[in-house]
Amino acid sequence: MEKRLLNSPQQTDENNDSVIAEMFLNHALIEFRRDVLRKEIDLSLQERNKEAFLKLSEELKKIS
Repeated sequence: MEKRLLNSPQQTDENNDSVIAEMFLNHALIEFRRDVLRKEIDLSLQERNKEAFLKLSEELKKIS
């Protein structure tokens, strides 16, 4: 049976990789949502839909 120390470099590297991957994915998801919201805001402006514009703009503010 292999023994590992709690603070071994290998475990730290694995944890760091997981954290970095999670941060990258979260950032990508937020950027994707921002892009979608911007397109929907543009569409609401073209359609002169004030209610949708205000709702979407508020959501964009929350994630920015």
